[in-house]
Amino acid sequence: MIADSELILNADGSIYHLNLLPGDIGDTIIFVGDPDRVAMVSQYFDVIELKKGKREFITHTGRLRNKRISVISTGIGTDNIDIVLNEVDALVNVDFETKTLKEELKSLAIIRIGTSGSIRGNLSIGTVLASDYAIGFDALMQYYVKPYSPMESRLKAAIELQFSSLSFKPYVGRASEKLLAQFASDLPKGITMTAPGFYGPQGRCVRSHNVYPDLIQRAQNFIVEERQITNLEMETAGIYALSNMFGHHAISINVILASRVMDEFCANPTEVIDQAIQKIMAKI
Repeated sequence: MIADSELILNADGSIYHLNLLPGDIGDTIIFVGDPDRVAMVSQYFDVIELKKGKREFITHTGRLRNKRISVISTGIGTDNIDIVLNEVDALVNVDFETKTLKEELKSLAIIRIGTSGSIRGNLSIGTVLASDYAIGFDALMQYYVKPYSPMESRLKAAIELQFSSLSFKPYVGRASEKLLAQFASDLPKGITMTAPGFYGPQGRCVRSHNVYPDLIQRAQNFIVEERQITNLEMETAGIYALSNMFGHHAISINVILASRVMDEFCANPTEVIDQAIQKIMAKI
């Protein structure tokens, strides 16, 4: 039995942060960072059955071509991903009445549609890229035991060598082969670097002096088995690593809004993001 302090429920029986009940979510879930982006996705549902929210976590659940689907805003960063992934998993795999694991565990399809910055000159602003693998430069997976595939282990070893001066150990997660085939067969793919912040952790200097001033250059020079780091953002590695750990399928679709090579930012981000959302919705 799971202790009340381990799995906290609200007075109405909903899970603590997401404010959702078992049955409130579909087996296909779209993650977006910005709460305002939830409605940008759910406007393409055939019908919206449920709207709930608490803090930055907004959920819409409905149907698209007779498929039950949810969109949830995660907020920014892998600390929020830790909350959302654990609570979403509990909603489908824990019996809230008995506080025990269900005999048959469910595997969800999780699709992140988010924004990102390119560190490659051949990835122009407006490109939609799928993360084949993601490397976490945050501390989230220092607290979990996660199995590693041979390729993940090789990537992790190569990253530790390339970034040997780091005071922490990066981790690696991989996309679902099933979801890559479904959603990204026609998209460029790459390794995504997940940072625990937007400024210093991504090599930005506004009024700061960074400990790792050559972070972007080192990322650009990284290559292993013809794979390169292509882009920077703040959630994908956490989504992949926790999904791998729990047995869920996950894919991250990155809309490139900034070029760290050309020092440029997208002039029409809302339009570009909406176009990417429509492409993904058409494949569900």
